[in-house]
Amino acid sequence: MKLKGGPAPSLAIVAAATFSSMSYEKRLAIARKATSLTAHLCDKVQKVLVQSDTHSNSEKSPVAAADFSRASERIQEFADHSTVANADGDINSGIHEMKLAENLANLVEESSHMDERRPKSRMELKRSLELRIKKRVKEQYVNGKFRNLMAKVISNPETLQDAYDCIRLNSNINIAFNDDNTYFDSIAKELCCGSFDVNANTFSISKKGAREEVLVLPNINLRVIQEAIRIVLEVVYKPDFSKISHGYRSGRGHSTALKYISKEISNPDWWFTLLINKKLDACILGKLITVMEDKVEDPSLYAMIQSMFNANVLNLEFGGFPKGHGLPQEGVLSPILMNIYLNQFDHEFYRLSMKYEALSPSLHYDQKPQSKLRSWFRRHLKGNDRGCAGEESFSIRVHSCRFMDEIFFSVAGSKDAALDFKSEVLNYLQKSLHLDVDDRAELLSCQMPHGIHFLGTLVRRNVRESPATRAVHKLKEKVALFGLQKEEAWNAGTVSIGKKWLGHGLKKVKESEIEHLADCRSVLSQISHFRKSGMETDHWYKHLLKIWMEDVKAKAAESEDAILSKYVAEPALPQELRNSFYEFQRQVKTYVSSETTSTLSLLPSAASSTESVIITEIIAPVNAIKKRLLRYGLTTSDGYPRTSSLLILQDNDQIIDWFSGIVRRWLRWYAECDNFNEVKLLISNIVRKSCIRTLAAKYRVHETEIAKRFDTELSRIPSTQEIEQEMVNETSDAQSYDNDEALTYGISYSGLCLLSLARMVSESRPCNCFVNGCMAPAPSVYTLHVMERQKFPGWKTGFSSCIHPSLNRRRLGLCKQHLKDLYLGHISLQSINFGVWK
Repeated sequence: MKLKGGPAPSLAIVAAATFSSMSYEKRLAIARKATSLTAHLCDKVQKVLVQSDTHSNSEKSPVAAADFSRASERIQEFADHSTVANADGDINSGIHEMKLAENLANLVEESSHMDERRPKSRMELKRSLELRIKKRVKEQYVNGKFRNLMAKVISNPETLQDAYDCIRLNSNINIAFNDDNTYFDSIAKELCCGSFDVNANTFSISKKGAREEVLVLPNINLRVIQEAIRIVLEVVYKPDFSKISHGYRSGRGHSTALKYISKEISNPDWWFTLLINKKLDACILGKLITVMEDKVEDPSLYAMIQSMFNANVLNLEFGGFPKGHGLPQEGVLSPILMNIYLNQFDHEFYRLSMKYEALSPSLHYDQKPQSKLRSWFRRHLKGNDRGCAGEESFSIRVHSCRFMDEIFFSVAGSKDAALDFKSEVLNYLQKSLHLDVDDRAELLSCQMPHGIHFLGTLVRRNVRESPATRAVHKLKEKVALFGLQKEEAWNAGTVSIGKKWLGHGLKKVKESEIEHLADCRSVLSQISHFRKSGMETDHWYKHLLKIWMEDVKAKAAESEDAILSKYVAEPALPQELRNSFYEFQRQVKTYVSSETTSTLSLLPSAASSTESVIITEIIAPVNAIKKRLLRYGLTTSDGYPRTSSLLILQDNDQIIDWFSGIVRRWLRWYAECDNFNEVKLLISNIVRKSCIRTLAAKYRVHETEIAKRFDTELSRIPSTQEIEQEMVNETSDAQSYDNDEALTYGISYSGLCLLSLARMVSESRPCNCFVNGCMAPAPSVYTLHVMERQKFPGWKTGFSSCIHPSLNRRRLGLCKQHLKDLYLGHISLQSINFGVWK
């Protein structure tokens, strides 16, 4: 907007014009918000002045004083427009409107300056670096294609420096301090001339044993080049990616994929997942480059990618291991290249969706094909909203959700239509994209209770009970719990009686061996001639017990306690007491197992409140988590918490950081799961107690003493009551960029790994930190333990599920800060340079 013959209007005039066109109610609302915001800003300025007064009363900052004076005047001006002070005033006055609009405009400018002074988080810095490279990439867009990206952008020393800073930010290193050991001018010249040797900038690690597996990784120079290529390709192809793709996408990720399945897909009848397994070969690479040539014309870029493929350092594999978990075997270029390749399938899915939904014969015979196709386009333009008008016109509905190489499908319709759709999907993946797909993938009914496995969680359909039904079931649970408590008390009492009986029997056997205490008329005296000469008292008593057990046929009992309870104590109790107890337990079981319709009828509006709704639930894999706790040595085979022996030699803070790392991951990954209460019990009953027992074993003191001594440190592992508050703190502290799973790809879902202390670093054997870009000395060397290798797709348990076996028992040096970052999930194993020691 520009006035003819004059300069462009100021922001205040534009705001005044906009304000004048608003309704009376909107202007009142704006006045209220402006007054509140200004008061908040003034309060901040006043705090700054108070702090400066405490340091020096004589040297007050003139800038802060001016800000305080200006803010005070602004409050006075806003008071003139306050709806509290002048509720009956004439707010439609033109002069007052202009004045208020100017104040609002200035207030927005001042608040923007305050935001600029706020220090940026590391992911905000990473985004700003990527935006700098993005500007260089946009300049190479000529005649509908991106050209000379390698010569003009990637080989630019500034681009390489920005890419290196992105790597350092992923390693949680302050980029304000320059690394004097990095020189990118020579690398840039080699890239421009095409003389950069890829093979000379790689190193390999092999697994020892009969089955040799080799992992080829890039050194820091090649890693910087891969990072630069990744950012460039993301700029080029990001606008073309489909909505069904959630992996390595800004504003999308694990959480949005699961939320889409649970919230946006309505009333599915069938669902299935496809398991893709294929390592990158020449055929797939050739097709990938052909697809990329539609948007990028740069032979030197494709030659570099081909060289990386020939050196086996691309590390691109479909299937094999979960993506985005920070595993070293997932290459830097793997996520963007995989999305580019599978983007063809995403567009093919939309073609199949149109075919089955809009072009298939409809059950509504009065509906024209044109209106059906129009409804299909309208629904997809509105983001596949489940509340979109015309949804009922589709006899078949198909949905898909893809996270990298894990693909989920659901079909609302007949089984025959679902099988035909699945067959076409398999045919396209196998014949057009040349991928190996498991044909045994089952088409499952959504009504089956065991659900379907996707993204390390369980997805299932369940009935959400009405409040009345939940009340009845809650009453049943209370009755069942009360009956269980009484049964446990009964068993404990009878076992105690049985143990006293055992002790009394042993006492009588010993008395029978003493002449002045022996009773000639007792049964023990009468059978004493069966006792062999030289038989000890304990042996003789065990022999008698064995004969007694054979007589009462007690060998089939579950345990010794059951024998004492059923065959010793209960027969000695009064018959009326036993009958009363067993009748009570029978009534409890009858009540719990029956459907108490009489109780439902007593509830208000029972006829309407018993209606149930079927919902899609996301279930955390609690059973798989318990198995991992056993494997990592945190629990016994019976499920009780125990000491972690591999962590005892580490410092106290490192031990607590390791356990709190599990909790942080569970809180972040499973907070939206429908069975999160079970996860909270694992936190308080297993993880916290195992940490306490590990510290108690280290210091050889009682657990209660450890809990008191480390009370402050153990607050990082919250109890059940503190978990909700911990989740609130995690959410409030996180910035929007820190939650962007594209920026934190490989970090936010990196599992916890197990390290044991190998040795302390001495002057004769120095060692620096292995993390990329970190030059700090490492006080200790640690051994990496690969505890498991789950089959793809694995469960998401909080631990590293599939570290490459060649890294097992690999030694690495870490400074204290990066060891803490690795435990807490601030960095992943991808940030570690395993080639420092070869």
